[in-house]
Amino acid sequence: MTNPSQSQIALARFKDAFSGTPRLFRAPGRINIIGEHVDYAGGKVMPAAIDFACWVAARPNGLDVLRVSSDLGQSELSLDQFTKQGDWRDYVAGVAFALRDAGHAVQGYDLAIASDVPMGAGVSSSAALEVAVGLALSGGAVTGKDLALIAQAAENTYVGMACGIMDQFASACGVEGHALMLDCATLAYQPIPLPATACFLIIDSGVKHQHTSGGYASRRADCEAAAAILDLTLLAEVTDLAALDHLSGNPLKRARHVLTEIDRTQRAEIALVQGDLMELGRLLNASHASLSADMEVSTPEVDRLTALAQATEGVYGARMMGGGFGGSIIALVDPDLAAAALEAILETYSAYLGQRPGAFVVRAAAGAGEVV
Repeated sequence: MTNPSQSQIALARFKDAFSGTPRLFRAPGRINIIGEHVDYAGGKVMPAAIDFACWVAARPNGLDVLRVSSDLGQSELSLDQFTKQGDWRDYVAGVAFALRDAGHAVQGYDLAIASDVPMGAGVSSSAALEVAVGLALSGGAVTGKDLALIAQAAENTYVGMACGIMDQFASACGVEGHALMLDCATLAYQPIPLPATACFLIIDSGVKHQHTSGGYASRRADCEAAAAILDLTLLAEVTDLAALDHLSGNPLKRARHVLTEIDRTQRAEIALVQGDLMELGRLLNASHASLSADMEVSTPEVDRLTALAQATEGVYGARMMGGGFGGSIIALVDPDLAAAALEAILETYSAYLGQRPGAFVVRAAAGAGEVV
C-alpha cells in the first residue's frame, strides 16, 4: 500500500516553508517486468506503476521563481533562464522549461516534495519526480501521454540524460493491478491484468547507478549506430535476425539484445494472459542473460544477486531491472513463498556484500494524479 506518511510529509514541509493551502499531486515509481533497453529503440516494454511515489504539495507564488523544499534540500530556481546545477534541481527546473517548450504557460510556484521511491535502485525515482512536478506546475491540466512526453523532454534536454519514454509513461499512465504493454514507437498501450499469483520482489544490489556517467548513453548510441548501418529510423523496425549479419562489434551485440528482448516481451504478454508464470520466469532469466552478455549493462554484483535469486525455491525468474550499471533486480515469486525466498536471498547476498541491501515487495498501482 502507498505509504500515506509521504503525503503528510509533503504537506507538513509546505506548511513549514511557505504560506497558503497547496494542492497535492502524486506520481509513482515503476517496475519494468520485461523489455529493457528497448524503449529508445522503438520496441515494446511491459512496465507497471508501483505503490511507492513522489508527492508534491504546490501553490502558485506570484513570482517568476520556483521555491522548492524537498528531501534533498531547499532551493530557489529562476524561470527567466535555465541554469544547469548538475543535481536534483535540474529535474525540477527542467520540467518547467519543458512545459514552456511545449506551449504551456508556467508561473512561479512554491513546491514541497517528499518521496519514498528509492533513489538509484532502478525504480525510476527521477521519472516520478518529473511527472509529479509536471502535474503540479500545470495545475493538473497536463496528464497522461502528454505529461509523460514533457517529463521525458525535461530529462533529455535539461538534465542531459538520453532516456526513452517508458519510465515517465508508466508513472503517468499506470493502471492499478495491471502492467502496461507499451509500444514505444507509437505510444499505443494496453493494460494487462496481473494474476493474483504474481508477486514481484525488488532487491537492491547495493551498487548505486548513475546514468549520467555515460554508460547508458553509449548503449543508446550503439543502437542508433546499428539502425543507421541498416538504414532504419529505429532498430525495432528490424524483422529478421538475419539482417544483423551486416553488423559487427558493439552495434551487433546491442541490436541482438534489442530484437530478442522485443520477442521476449511479446511472449511475456502471452504468458501473462495465460497465467503461465513458469514461462514468464524463463523469459525474465533469458532477458538478464542478454542484458549481461549483449547489452553489457550488468555488474558482477548484479549478476551474482540475479543468479542467487534464480536458484532460490519459489522464484520463477529474475533479472536486472532499469538502465543497469547497478541498481535493483526484479524477481517473480510465488506469493506463498515470497517471504522465505526473500530472506534466503538476503541472507546469502548480505554475506557477500558485507551489508544487508534494501528489498521490498511491490504491487501495481495507479498512475499520477491529484490527491483531493
